[in-house]
Formats: sequence, C-alpha cells, structure tokens
Amino acid sequence: MSETTETIFSKIIRKEIPADIVYEDDLCLAFKDIHPQAPVHLLLIPKKPIPKLAEATSEDHALMGHLLLIAKRIADEAGLSNGFRLVINNGDDGGQTVDHLHLHILGGRHMKWPPG
Repeated sequence: MSETTETIFSKIIRKEIPADIVYEDDLCLAFKDIHPQAPVHLLLIPKKPIPKLAEATSEDHALMGHLLLIAKRIADEAGLSNGFRLVINNGDDGGQTVDHLHLHILGGRHMKWPPG
C-alpha cells in the first residue's frame, strides 16, 4: 500500500475547506462535485484515507459495501429514480485525479455508452 498523502478530500472531511455536503455518517461523506459532468454529480468518499480502489484490502470489505449502499440511498434522495451511474476511477490511466478513493454518483440525464 502506498503512503497516504494529504488531499483536498482530507481537508473536506475535517471541514477545513467548504463543500456542499449532502450526506455524512461515521464512515463516509458525500458532496456536490465542483465540476459536474451531469445535472446531478456527487462524490462519495470514505473517511478512511484509501488512496485508490486497487489499494483497498479485505479489512475494507464492510466499508466498501457500506459505500455502495449509501450511494444507492443518496441517488434515491437526489430523485434519480430513472437511473444513475456510479464511477470509480483508479490510477492515472483510469482518470483518477485525487489520491483518495471516491465514487462519482451521476444522474439526471441519459448516460451514453461507452464512456470516455
């Protein structure tokens, strides 16, 4: 596992910089993306600093399941009853720009395939 580094998401978790938070519990936090790619674009992050999905371990099993269930809940609360997309970018080639695991919750329009 790589060395955990300070990220903008760490500062959002500690409330050192503002974010439009839509959900928070003991394990995770969700907020509006500042560069939305859809009418609804939210980021869901674990409070545990996991740099990327490839670095999650078996110890993170319950946390990973929690993130998926919370993503569903957030999508429901955002009114995405016609559907939504979850995206996890992993590493440079996967388009990851912040070294803190995060789920993109995208919706409010028809999603095209294939992405990017």
